[in-house]
Amino acid sequence: MKTNPGQLSQLLRKGLAPVYLVSGDEPLLVQECCDQIRSAAKEAGFHDRLTFHADQQLDWNMVADEFNAMSLFAERRRIEIRLPTGKLGDGRAVLERVLAQPPEDIIVLLISSRLDAAETRRKWYKELQSKGVHVPVWPVDADKFQGWLQQRAGNRGLSLTRGALAMLAERLEGNLLAASQELDRLALLTNGNTIDEETVEQAVQDSSRFNGFELVTELLSGRAPHAGKMIGVLQQEGENPLGLLTVLSRDLNLLLELKTGENRTENPSAFFKKRGVFQPQRARALEQAARRLDPMQLHEAVKLCSQVDRAAKGFDELSPWHYLRDMSALLAARS
Repeated sequence: MKTNPGQLSQLLRKGLAPVYLVSGDEPLLVQECCDQIRSAAKEAGFHDRLTFHADQQLDWNMVADEFNAMSLFAERRRIEIRLPTGKLGDGRAVLERVLAQPPEDIIVLLISSRLDAAETRRKWYKELQSKGVHVPVWPVDADKFQGWLQQRAGNRGLSLTRGALAMLAERLEGNLLAASQELDRLALLTNGNTIDEETVEQAVQDSSRFNGFELVTELLSGRAPHAGKMIGVLQQEGENPLGLLTVLSRDLNLLLELKTGENRTENPSAFFKKRGVFQPQRARALEQAARRLDPMQLHEAVKLCSQVDRAAKGFDELSPWHYLRDMSALLAARS
């Protein structure tokens, strides 16, 4: 069956399904849905967890062995499998066997980017619809972001003036992960007081000298030396790279959309306005990048985004900041 994120908690209270699929391109909402499932599974006694990353290096025979081996033991466990491309690939046969006769001592959690449309026609997905739960997570539309931000603030007990809310919405540009982090920080700074525009402005001034939004602009502008300095500072300060990665991935895909297919002859300024890019600094950076970068560089940059994501989630020996430095060099090169 399918359910939306808002109905998930109610569904979990009724009992656990053997398999869950959470898919979407909003890291914050995907993470929160997964955390709800994990919490419910732990309460039901599924304490142990195994995690796999379904990239080209994953041996699905190892995953199958884990399913087979666990039936010999009394422990209740969770198997989490991340699908970074939205495709199950060689794992289809494994999941089909699991779904044909779901084990009682295992909860399976599949965590995917937006699910590839072809996968929804596969046998494994139809079996999952019958015996498990799919939670598709959709982006918050640009015109609804301010309302989402207001609701999120209210859930944290924060009261914002209309001006403060508009200022935050403009600065955050639809980045839900960064919005959540910013609201957490404002909650600590304001101690229950109403948040006005001056408070938001002061909070921005008191934040770290560099932030992820500025780094994205530097990367797109090809200013490698300054971008490298910012990467070092953000790494030292323990910044979460997933927030800036959401913005960077979105902008790179916008550039690819402009540089390929029927959009190649379109005026960059008009193209970005139609796609909701209104902030002058970001628009300038994108227009300059569109003139400077070719599709091959952009495709390579999108691949590096996947490596940053993988490393940030602990599936790579190298730091995500290592790959962001590679990104800096790639985007600084002339086509």
